[in-house]
Amino acid sequence: MARTEDQRFTVSESMTIGFIGAGRMAQAMSRGFISKGVVKPHKIMASDTVPQMLDCIKEQGVRISRSNLEIVENSDLIIIAVKPHVVSPILQEVSSKVTREKLFLSIAAGVTLETLEKNLPSQTRVIRAMPNTPALVQTGATVIAPGSSVLQGDRELIQGLFRTIGICEVGTEEQLDAVTGLSGSGPAYGFLAIESLADGGVKMGLPRDLAQKLAAQTLLGAAKMVLESGKHPGQLKDEVCSPGGTTIAAIHKLEETGFRSSLITAVETATNRAKELGVIESQKQQTVLLREQPNVESSSSQPLRVTQ
Repeated sequence: MARTEDQRFTVSESMTIGFIGAGRMAQAMSRGFISKGVVKPHKIMASDTVPQMLDCIKEQGVRISRSNLEIVENSDLIIIAVKPHVVSPILQEVSSKVTREKLFLSIAAGVTLETLEKNLPSQTRVIRAMPNTPALVQTGATVIAPGSSVLQGDRELIQGLFRTIGICEVGTEEQLDAVTGLSGSGPAYGFLAIESLADGGVKMGLPRDLAQKLAAQTLLGAAKMVLESGKHPGQLKDEVCSPGGTTIAAIHKLEETGFRSSLITAVETATNRAKELGVIESQKQQTVLLREQPNVESSSSQPLRVTQ
């Protein structure tokens, strides 16, 4: 389905992609697919209950619908991009149209592979992903976790698609809570660092706009050096620290005030909270399934109406 030739990712020209949920992340993903020439706009379709979301994604040339069933029927890859609490009802709504040929990708936070697979026919191909908000500017960091029934090439396909909006690595579902704590929540840590650096610049006499621009560009440049140089961050730090100079004096103060420990604790705290929320979401899904069980036969002919 997917291949890499001369470092360029491509997919079959006949492949169709459907988004259930057309919010900001869905818009960012489709924009990346289209701008990198991986998928033609008319090969992408999206559904949503919010007209404004459909209007926004339609501007990219994407086809739109108010029917989730229509999305599944007409797509090879179905991307679940809705709030966690409506994932199970939506999957139950469309399950009658799911075949082995279709691949499901979920970016709904906290919804486990087990929950996804339970709400779809046996052996449905499912992959779960944890992207982050810089995907909105095509510099995202995503980790994917394949389900139990994926086929050869499914991982590579999803990796290639996510790499149109940043980097993408394959991990395990057990790692996704830590991924959430690091790269999922990480942009907020970065924004706080930029704001604090800019405040420092203002305190020392720089105009606010200049201080903020310098702070943001400095972190962008530092990140790029780590990714492109192959050097350990500690080595790069040492290369900036001249003996007896300004930087080592500042590093000493940061260490003294617990800067490094604060960031480690932030990742740990966010990871633990992600685990807690995952348990809560799983319990909600179990409660919904138990409530619906007695009425399965009587309600099977009634279409579900779901608010995304």
